[in-house]
Amino acid sequence: MEINSIILTAGGILLGLILGFIIAKMLEKNKASKLIRDAKRSASNILKEANTEGESIKKDKILQAKEKFIELKSEHEKVILSRDKKMAETEKRIRDKESQISSELSKNKKLNENVEAKQKDYNHRLDVLEKKQVELDKLHKSQVQQLEVISSLSAEEAKEQLVESLKGEAKNDAMAYIQSSLEEAKLTAEQDAKKIIINTIQRIGTEEAVDNCVSVFNIESDDVKGRIIGREGRNIRAIEAATGVEIIVDDTPEAIILSCFDSVRREIARLSLHKLVTDGRIHPARIEEVVKKTQKQIEQEIIEVGKRTVIDLGIHNLHPELIKMVGRMKYRSSYGQNLLQHSREVAKLCGVMAAELGLNPKLAKRAGLLHDIGKVPDAEADMETPHAILGMQWAEKYGEKDEVCNAIGAHHDEVEMKSLISPIIQVCDAISGARPGARRQVLDSYIQRLKDLEDIAFGFTGVKKAYAIQAGRELRVIVESEKVDDQKAADLSFSISQKVQTDMTYPGQVKVTVIRETRAVNIAK
Repeated sequence: MEINSIILTAGGILLGLILGFIIAKMLEKNKASKLIRDAKRSASNILKEANTEGESIKKDKILQAKEKFIELKSEHEKVILSRDKKMAETEKRIRDKESQISSELSKNKKLNENVEAKQKDYNHRLDVLEKKQVELDKLHKSQVQQLEVISSLSAEEAKEQLVESLKGEAKNDAMAYIQSSLEEAKLTAEQDAKKIIINTIQRIGTEEAVDNCVSVFNIESDDVKGRIIGREGRNIRAIEAATGVEIIVDDTPEAIILSCFDSVRREIARLSLHKLVTDGRIHPARIEEVVKKTQKQIEQEIIEVGKRTVIDLGIHNLHPELIKMVGRMKYRSSYGQNLLQHSREVAKLCGVMAAELGLNPKLAKRAGLLHDIGKVPDAEADMETPHAILGMQWAEKYGEKDEVCNAIGAHHDEVEMKSLISPIIQVCDAISGARPGARRQVLDSYIQRLKDLEDIAFGFTGVKKAYAIQAGRELRVIVESEKVDDQKAADLSFSISQKVQTDMTYPGQVKVTVIRETRAVNIAK
């Protein structure tokens, strides 16, 4: 009984589940069909909206196309109108030109007719003249024959006698004219030459130029002297070794004396001291750095001085190397006379004198400025060549004209003068050097002695730098430590002193100091 009840219960439950499943499936199917109907309705709505929007877009595009068409049509009509207008103007110009050409053709036709008439008239006249010329020739021959019969001489013999007589008279007249011209030239040549030279000298205002071998460096207080000297004098020794200038620190208040025969070295030392004192950092490494920078600054200043000089004198297209040599002349002297001032003076004198003589003043001024460039040689080998020849070689090398080169080489008669500018350069050089107070022979010989003293040191191997200081009483030689050891340094000092003693003439004695320095430098990174 219980088993039957259990079976009935289980069957009821199973039946209920089957019915529930069937009902759920039916409900799900109804829901799906409803979703499909909704989707179809929304799709139809979207299609309607799309069709509506497409129609509106289509209408807009058609309107835009019509507007664009109307715009292009108006532009095309404007282009056509402008072309028609241009064509009408062109046709009008062509008609005007045709009428002008036709009028000119008619004029030319009339002119041709006039020319042809005149040509016929001229041909007729030529025929008449030819006939008259024939008649004149016949008359001339008959007259010549009659004269030959009367004078018993032929025409050729009479012509020769007439020519001989005319030659004699012309020769006598020419000799008399030449003689009178020579006498007049002799009377006036010397007077004119003096007049030209005096006028030239009077028109050039110059100053007396005397170079010194000592410069004074002013300082604000005497405390700076101790900083310049340094501990145990190491700073002052470093300055002297780097510049080759003797630094004299004495009791003169607020002043230090720089002594050197080379004005370039003095200027480098003066500017270097000024920079060191202004900066405040004074020690050997800083001194060498400042001296190198100052040397570059002086080289640039030399170029600027050369450029200013050629601009002031109105000289153009000068080679850059020649401009540099002109600038270097500022720091050279000739018999105590500043070489640049002397060359400027000679250039001005040459320009005035050439203008007075009717020659090219620009060319003369150019040659006058360059006539002493041989006195600023770059290499020691150039010292053996006369400065006039060396200057001429440089001028030829850098493309100067033959007249300028010859004037430079011939101003001391080393070469033959081949142009009229050459004697002008020679005369103006003599005028500039002969002025009272312009030159000092003693100073120049003293400077030459100091240069010779340094050249002797450079003649030995291993010498890096050589400076003549203390007015030539000491020769300080700096050698390369890699090539010269301590023993060789002592031998080198003795050898240089012996050569100075045998090759030079000097008052007193000369102290030869050889300096050898070894440095170990590393960089921490």
